[in-house]
Amino acid sequence: MRVVIKIGSNIIADEKGLNQRRIASIVSEIAKIHAQGHEVVMVSSGAVAAGMKRLGLKSRPSDIKHKQAAAAVGQSALMWIYEKYFAKHGVKVAQILLTRDAFYDRVRYINAKNTILTLLDYKVVPIINENDSVSIDEIKFGDNDQLASLVAGLCDAQRLIILSDVDGLYTKDPKRFKDARLIETVEEITPELEAIAEITSSPYGTGGMYSKLMAAKRAMDYGITINIINGNVRGLISKIINGQHCGTEFIPKGKRYSGKKGWIAFGVKAKGSIVIDDGARDAIVKRGKSLLPSGIVSVEGKFSSGDAVYCLDRDGQRIAKGLTNYSSEEIEKIKGLRSSEIEKNLGYKYSDEVIHRDNLVLL
Repeated sequence: MRVVIKIGSNIIADEKGLNQRRIASIVSEIAKIHAQGHEVVMVSSGAVAAGMKRLGLKSRPSDIKHKQAAAAVGQSALMWIYEKYFAKHGVKVAQILLTRDAFYDRVRYINAKNTILTLLDYKVVPIINENDSVSIDEIKFGDNDQLASLVAGLCDAQRLIILSDVDGLYTKDPKRFKDARLIETVEEITPELEAIAEITSSPYGTGGMYSKLMAAKRAMDYGITINIINGNVRGLISKIINGQHCGTEFIPKGKRYSGKKGWIAFGVKAKGSIVIDDGARDAIVKRGKSLLPSGIVSVEGKFSSGDAVYCLDRDGQRIAKGLTNYSSEEIEKIKGLRSSEIEKNLGYKYSDEVIHRDNLVLL
């Protein structure tokens, strides 16, 4: 089994810096399943927390330059500790730092995927983190929960395990309400569940249960099973890998996205939208057809040929996402026309389809 394990700052860091005892315990568990032949990819926070300790900061920096400085100082410390404890089990590790634009560009996406898969072939455990020291708002993941879900899709993992500071998703905040009940299984993430998962944060990390729920939602769309478990309880990772139920398990439905369509659906950022009529919607959804200019009602935003765009129905609902063969300006000139009329109106024709079905993913 190929599994992605996400470890948050609130699990391995506190006001004293990195908790080496906790890291050693998690590493021991991961080394155990690695020895059983499972492929493990880690997504670990903790660099900023480690840097805070070294820089003498008592609270998480709020401005970007101080946060990046803390990350730069702490990243080497984080990797040194991981390498130290994995080496005790004879396991090699590798560091990979990513920013969101690695998922936007198809070539960079494939390169990142090939690097991870090659490391797994060498029996190495890749340890991935956001490249906080250089990332800016336009290319940030937001938090490592989102990064973990994207990495799980990128490397075609079968399971994503997210370590939390509670046992899983509850009906209420278990730290505030004694009658909170653990939700053991989730087959669909509803607005009601999203409302339950209130955004929380700690001084040493970002996100909270809402972030984990959104990461689970993305991973479910990939066709990946997700477990949110208590990272402070020893032995749960091994239990999950061996088929036991722990924490909250999210069960995906539908077909599994992978390869190019997985990248279109969840990697590349949409630059605009195309509003389509009911006939085009039915052709795409029910018959698996391409999007032709005759079915286009209007265009939203500005984009170029090759960009990703959403296909919206007349009510504004996202129906599909795909790579367009024409720019927004070109589509404005050919919308509602037959494919045979494209060249007459543009003076050239790239394709009969505005979005070919091979580059179109239903949402």
